Amino acid sequence: MVLIFRFLSYWPLAWLHKLGALAGWFAWLFSPTYRRHMRENMILALGEEKAREARAAAIANAGRSSLELPRIWLRSLEEAASLVVEVSGWEFVEQATRLGKGILYLTPHLGCFEVTAQYLSTHAPITVLYRPPKQEWLQTMIETGRKREQLGIAAADLGGVRALFKALKRGEAVGMLPDQAPRVGEGRWVNFFGKPAYTMTLAARLTESGASVIMVWAERLPGGRGYHFHLQPPTQPISGNTDERAQQISREIEHLILQCPEQYLWGYNRYKRPRGVEPPPESY
Repeated sequence: MVLIFRFLSYWPLAWLHKLGALAGWFAWLFSPTYRRHMRENMILALGEEKAREARAAAIANAGRSSLELPRIWLRSLEEAASLVVEVSGWEFVEQATRLGKGILYLTPHLGCFEVTAQYLSTHAPITVLYRPPKQEWLQTMIETGRKREQLGIAAADLGGVRALFKALKRGEAVGMLPDQAPRVGEGRWVNFFGKPAYTMTLAARLTESGASVIMVWAERLPGGRGYHFHLQPPTQPISGNTDERAQQISREIEHLILQCPEQYLWGYNRYKRPRGVEPPPESY
């Protein structure tokens, strides 16, 4: 797999996106479980009509999200960052930097979430949270592709969480995927598009540090032209206790997804109940 990834890293992004679209359809056609999750999640969030309109593009984009990885992970940082050809909202980064309280970047599984930290690291140090994979070859790829001069990675464990808080205390930036399903004891039941989803509380806890919160995602442009980097503050200040903050963050993620539903990973089983977790209260 490493050799295949290295081979694909030399392909133009447009070719990778074409191959990725085919891979997306292959996965959809030959995995009934994946197909069911995608259909149910899209209808829940978008309704029958809009889900039907966005489904074909969502299937193709899910495949593109995997096949673009070699180009981002295994080329130089300069080459990876150069794929960002348009930026909207950089003024929010400048405002947050002047405050000096650290920046918390929240990036859902929307668009090309792998390029966000790469691009941000070309401007200032950033530490990103990741969950170590089970496959050893993929762990090697992640360490090779994500660790850059100003880009540090922190495993999703106690040491990694401490590293994030320390980075914020230094006034630096941290980044994470707040819509990743957590393990037992690391989450709470929170509404996501009207249905309870077991949701990590770490993002909410990090907002309690006083850091500036910026929602960020990289829109995949047609024809392999690159990515449009979107940066936005939350629609409302994140406040309240940890559970209330987690629910607010969930709503902010919904707000981002609805801007470009065709590029969200709808096949991800966001509503699964981890083994050992009690079902959501009936009030949900």
